[in-house]
Amino acid sequence: MTTGAQGSQQPTVRPRRSRLRTFLPLGIAAWLVLEIWLLTVVAGAVSGFAVFLLLVAGCVAGSLVIKRAGRRAFRNLNEALQRGGTPAKGSGNGLTMLGGLLLVIPGLISDVAGLLLLVPPVQKALSRSTERALDRKLRESAPGGLGDVFQQARMHRPDGKIVQGEVIRHEPEDAQQEQRPPLTR
Repeated sequence: MTTGAQGSQQPTVRPRRSRLRTFLPLGIAAWLVLEIWLLTVVAGAVSGFAVFLLLVAGCVAGSLVIKRAGRRAFRNLNEALQRGGTPAKGSGNGLTMLGGLLLVIPGLISDVAGLLLLVPPVQKALSRSTERALDRKLRESAPGGLGDVFQQARMHRPDGKIVQGEVIRHEPEDAQQEQRPPLTR
């Protein structure tokens, strides 16, 4: 016995997965297999205890690096707020923290990558190339401000169709406007 109306069930068309969503899990799996393989090779060459000590040393060093970079970032932020400006650009705290995080993650490849991120010329080169790539992506994007992005909405219907529209907020005229402090000085 069935209840409800039986309608024609059309297969839903799934949106195509991006390359990042497809290849990121494969890249992470390959990285993990490579880390484990390298740890076993090094443990066979020296000893398991030496590899264990190396991993513990990397974890301790990474935590110290993260702690130091965090304190420096907090100190720079406090100094900038006391001056009434913004923190100095290019201080490298984010890349230093990423280097510390890679040191904390167990594995020899991640430790080497973390140590490379702690070298100032590598940090500068990486930040410059990342900034150029981000600028290029922003220039290639569709014209218009970011305000347009937040004003559009997409509704995905069960049949797979996408309905685009604008979000318009209607407030009653007689509603009291709550007083908010200004966002700028």
